[in-house]
Amino acid sequence: MNNNLVQYIYGIADNALILGQRLGELCGHGPSLETDIAMTNMSLDLLGQTRSYYQYAAQLLGENATEDTIAFLRREREYKNVLLVEQPNTDFAYSIARQFLFDIFHLSLLEGLKNSEDETLAAIAEKGIKEVSYHTRFSSDWIRRLGDGTTESHDRIQAAIDDLWVYTDELFHQTDADKVMVTENIGVDTTKLKEAYYKKVSAVLEESTLNTPVMEYFQKGGKQGIHSEHMGYLLADMQYMQRAYPNMNW
Repeated sequence: MNNNLVQYIYGIADNALILGQRLGELCGHGPSLETDIAMTNMSLDLLGQTRSYYQYAAQLLGENATEDTIAFLRREREYKNVLLVEQPNTDFAYSIARQFLFDIFHLSLLEGLKNSEDETLAAIAEKGIKEVSYHTRFSSDWIRRLGDGTTESHDRIQAAIDDLWVYTDELFHQTDADKVMVTENIGVDTTKLKEAYYKKVSAVLEESTLNTPVMEYFQKGGKQGIHSEHMGYLLADMQYMQRAYPNMNW
């Protein structure tokens, strides 16, 4: 079993799992029925991608590992998602800003991963690109609507972008496992995505009459398993059934 490959998969899949969980919390709370359904479907897209990654990781781990044990029975420090995706649904603007800032990165990541020499990861990425392309259009369009809308919508989305910007740099940090996978032509060198990412994000913000934040210091730690105070509460909700009723069969 290649532990670096498993850790690399966690680094990608955990982002989709945790963001999917956050979007799932919004089901029934969207500002309109159409938007509510769209964001719920995006959650399902992300959870579907997560299943594919975890099923592959379970094969590599062997023994009694399953997609469920990987998703629900790890401890907080064992999750490798970035801090951005675990931030709470403060309001609709924050949910959209978080989605937008991640989507631009996620799409670029999958476009690189589809060229992986690992055929399973390449296939998962190829399928996910279609879904994440829609996610990116959805969140980008909402950034424009809110930014170039009313004074209140503009101020709320600007505040959300300003507050979440501190988590964006971590998207491009590489763990030791990431570096090994890049050298083996399996993983994507995310450091090469950084410049294009900020250009794309800034272009949408400019169209939306929003300011691009200027920040010297950024928050990090999620990719090393050091999470924000929000992660524990999220996992408590997500893992409750599996921990309350161990080995339950549906």
